[in-house]
Amino acid sequence: MQKAAAMSEDLSGVWDGTYLQPGTGMVTFTATLVDANGTLSGGITEPCSNPRCPVRTHNASITGHRSGSAVAFVKRYEPPGFGFDTVHYEGAVNAEATEIDGRWRLPGESGSFLMIRAGRTAQTATTERRAKAPAR
Repeated sequence: MQKAAAMSEDLSGVWDGTYLQPGTGMVTFTATLVDANGTLSGGITEPCSNPRCPVRTHNASITGHRSGSAVAFVKRYEPPGFGFDTVHYEGAVNAEATEIDGRWRLPGESGSFLMIRAGRTAQTATTERRAKAPAR
């Protein structure tokens, strides 16, 4: 029973992530999650992907929840601006609670994301998944 296993696993910890952004490509990030009985909070640090960005690194807070294998959270950039504000994420945690895979969305724009518990890079896992995926 995959959902029960995922719900019993605490998602607290450091996660290495990537998301694909149209026009930019793959962006890496580091997330620190705190899981309090299914209520998620924490933070994300990522490089600025906009060449005109006046900061090198963005910080964002996370608030959300998990229910079974479903994970949803909102990332709020602090401070907002530079084309960044609030991003919605929805995904699923695997049975081992080592990966969260899903989609992010903004008004009129969306893409995929992958988070891997620290120790195995998300970029490697994303590359492996692309190699296994059937051609479109």
